[in-house]
Amino acid sequence: MAAGAVAVSLRALPAAVAALAVAGLVLGPVAAVLWRAGDWGRLGPGDWQALRFTLWQALLSAAVSTVLAVPLARALARRRFAGRGLLVALLGAPFILPTLVAVLGLVAVFGQNGVLNGALRAAGLPTLSIYGLHGVVLAHVFFNLPLATRLLLQGWHAIPAERFRLAASLGLSPWALFRTLEAPMLTRIAPGAFAVIFVICLSSFAVALTLGGGPRATTVELAIYQAVRFDFDLGRAALLSVVQLGLALAAGLVALRLGAGVGFGAGLDRVLPRWDARGGWSRALDALWILLAALFLLLPLALVAARGLPGLLLLDAGIWQAAGHSLSVALASTLLCLIWALALASRWGEVVGLAGIAVSPLVLGTGLFLILQPLVNPLSLALPVTTLVNALMALPFALRILRPQAQAARQDYGRLAQTLGLTPLAWLRLVLLPRLRRPLGFAAGLTAALSIGDLGVIALFANPDRATLPLQVYRLMGSYQMDAAAGAALLLLVLSFGAFWLFDRGGRMGADA
Repeated sequence: MAAGAVAVSLRALPAAVAALAVAGLVLGPVAAVLWRAGDWGRLGPGDWQALRFTLWQALLSAAVSTVLAVPLARALARRRFAGRGLLVALLGAPFILPTLVAVLGLVAVFGQNGVLNGALRAAGLPTLSIYGLHGVVLAHVFFNLPLATRLLLQGWHAIPAERFRLAASLGLSPWALFRTLEAPMLTRIAPGAFAVIFVICLSSFAVALTLGGGPRATTVELAIYQAVRFDFDLGRAALLSVVQLGLALAAGLVALRLGAGVGFGAGLDRVLPRWDARGGWSRALDALWILLAALFLLLPLALVAARGLPGLLLLDAGIWQAAGHSLSVALASTLLCLIWALALASRWGEVVGLAGIAVSPLVLGTGLFLILQPLVNPLSLALPVTTLVNALMALPFALRILRPQAQAARQDYGRLAQTLGLTPLAWLRLVLLPRLRRPLGFAAGLTAALSIGDLGVIALFANPDRATLPLQVYRLMGSYQMDAAAGAALLLLVLSFGAFWLFDRGGRMGADA
């Protein structure tokens, strides 16, 4: 009994250290901004309008992304076809795509001169506008539908295949099988996926800036940007950031309340054929969902690639040096993020992790600059600071991916591990890491890709010798070198997706996707 208590305390120590580190990195910069500002400022009518729009678009975006992901993930979970693994990997590309590059692809498809409106004009039908609320929601669904799909797909894979065999032997109808096996899994997984996407959309900046369409479609993040960039009203910016943090933490608490539940227990980890949905209508419906999702998510990427190919010849040595910086930062931030995520893989740890994307990156970067400025030249720490912030921003996604399987492993094997007297290190090496192999690969790939494509704190700190690839793309666009910018954007897409694919494939190697 004492040995078990010691093991529990040793497992709790890393969680406490990780939680303190995350809380310090989130609250410290906000406190520094407030200290420098001297007061909290006041919210004006425009800020309240931005808050209402932010909540409405985040709710719509998260709801549409999660609802559409259910039939898509279900179709991918129960169908096997040639190229399925590649398609699953490709469907994750929009979420890891840098925002500005993705917006260019969406405009190429849905913009005034895009493919869709061209077809509508040719058919004599009225055209559609991508700007305003519906444009913001469309872009957020484009980014977050792949994330919701992969999170739900992990949930389907967590159901032991033997349960489906038992359902088939009992002659359960498709509705009874859904109600017995799939609905409880969705009740456990979907609220967390909704909460993560909701928090992502709360901090929307580039999407709202490019597709918002005016003051009535301004988000809280844009209001923070205006307060810092144009008014230098740090108190108002910090107050808006605190409001944003409170909304995100509230969403996390609601998700935990709704998503409480246990898994289905352990299986033999065998991949068995699915006996359900063998009918023609079911096959046709699954194929339709997969086809529509592939067109919606992959066509903008194809147009970005086609535009960027000629620009690859214009890339100079500075671009390649920046690409090397991005890769080194991505590897370091991935390692740090996974260490934090393994330590915080619990219900309350996920609430702590949500703070990483709840605080405005603009406030976070400004606060870190104010903290470091009296001690050292912030420009000299551009890449280490970017590594820390990127790991922090990716932590909620890693926790959402790892926590369900980590909790299931503790429920299924925790008592046995205590009986055998396993040390925390042996538990990690022999039980937890093997059980988390697939979600660890997915989380690592997602973190690396997001880090490679991030343009946030580095824009505040970097000098020409320490630029990352997204910053170089931004500079090329600012100097109107659009062909070179398109080539660099394509390189950025290849590196982001390549890192995601390598880590994700490594986690799935030897197991079915």
